[in-house]
Amino acid sequence: MVADGGPPHGGASPIGRYAPVVSRAVQRRSQSGYNPRPVSEPSDSGSAAPTAPAPRDRPSILRMSAPIVVSFWMRSLFTFVDTAYAATLGDAAVAAVGLTIPFEFLMIACWVGVSTGLTSHLSQAMGARQGARIEQLLRSARTVVWILVPIFAAIGVGSWFWAPHMGLPADVARMFGLYAVVLIGGSAFTSFWSIIPDSIVKAHHDTRATMWAGIWSNLINVVLNTLFTFVFHWGVFGIAFSTVVGRFGGLAYALAKAAKHESARKAQGRDTDPGLDPQPYRSILALALPAALTYALMALEASVVNRLLATQSDATSSIAAYGIYYRVWQFAFMPIIAASVAVLPFVARLSGERDFVAVRRGLRQAMLVGAAYCVFFVTPAVMFGGGALARALAESEITAHLTRVALWLVPLAALAAVPFQLCRPAFEGMQRGRPGLVMAIVRYVGLTVPFGFGGMLLAQRFGAPPLFGLLAGLIVASALASAIFLAWMRRALHAKEAGEAPGAIRPSSAPDPSPAP
Repeated sequence: MVADGGPPHGGASPIGRYAPVVSRAVQRRSQSGYNPRPVSEPSDSGSAAPTAPAPRDRPSILRMSAPIVVSFWMRSLFTFVDTAYAATLGDAAVAAVGLTIPFEFLMIACWVGVSTGLTSHLSQAMGARQGARIEQLLRSARTVVWILVPIFAAIGVGSWFWAPHMGLPADVARMFGLYAVVLIGGSAFTSFWSIIPDSIVKAHHDTRATMWAGIWSNLINVVLNTLFTFVFHWGVFGIAFSTVVGRFGGLAYALAKAAKHESARKAQGRDTDPGLDPQPYRSILALALPAALTYALMALEASVVNRLLATQSDATSSIAAYGIYYRVWQFAFMPIIAASVAVLPFVARLSGERDFVAVRRGLRQAMLVGAAYCVFFVTPAVMFGGGALARALAESEITAHLTRVALWLVPLAALAAVPFQLCRPAFEGMQRGRPGLVMAIVRYVGLTVPFGFGGMLLAQRFGAPPLFGLLAGLIVASALASAIFLAWMRRALHAKEAGEAPGAIRPSSAPDPSPAP
């Protein structure tokens, strides 16, 4: 029996980390930590090649993505609905909501990071029928959540005291402090606990449960937003509080579905492998940290943008316009983000089967469909509806003008980000977290400031509002980062395919043939 957190009983042994019989390849570590792979029992003929499931058993990347698209649209509507209701209170309220973007990104960073690590390893444990390891991973995840909750509760409280020192107009600072302390501090108790049931249902390939959790959360949010804003007149406090309460609805639904799936799994009695993970925290964090840092760097970009806009003569209008632009872009980009969530288990499964040709085919399909969506859906929607949306969400004429022109850039911004968004989880599915982190540093640290600030200077030189130059610069930076990331992924897959070709079997101790660009 393997002890939790320690080596197998009896000291050194030829057995693997989780399965009774494994090869040396299972024990080698990848760049992102260890790299466990499905283990196949040797056949009578001595062949150790895994048997790939029939193609009909493989859900397509688009079919896996569909329910998550709906779910993520619902989740995106949380903040978009907040912006819409804040618009009834004026530009200062819209700007206050927009200023919380960096904090929300930081929360999303931690949520996505832990969820990525937990979902990946839960899926592997379920495939290997390792019930004890599943329980071990869930215990470890609960400990991580207990650490995250007080940290973000403190960030929410700290934003109240920090707001007056941000150099903002007094009304914007007051609303931002109130909105942030309720939204960030309150959501810490709901969002992070949803990681565990959400990871469980995704590991069971029940993406519909994720969809319905988002639907229930948003319906509750809309009802309470209407009540708190127009009946009780609670202002930005009511808008933030309705979002926090709404998330309880989604959490309750996800918990019920996760419990049902786990009860069914245990009742089947298929968990025949007692293997445990000797380092469960490292296993989760090996993928969680790179994913979380990637989103944290995205938060850094939003913070830099807000800081640059705060230096302009009409800071309130510029920040409000950027906040609306960002919410619209985020909502329009949700199908691509949803596809990226499906890419992780899709690539992980095919990588275990060593079918990298199918990985390439699935990624190509997702990227082509994503590009077509940006061109044929997002573009006409923004062109025909952007003006009306700007007038509805902006209070002053200058804010409406800035927003209207900024929204025309949404399709380009979405299109430029498609490869970047899909390549990161593809690498994670191959148990490689470092490429995503490296490219996030390139994109959000190396390119954001020079391209964003340079765009502002060019816009001012030609007499255009600095906001437009800033957004154009960020789009160019995004397109450049996507091109680099896509080239890296293509080379990595080519090397993987070459390594799996007949006669190209590598020793188990050989490194992954996935060169950096």
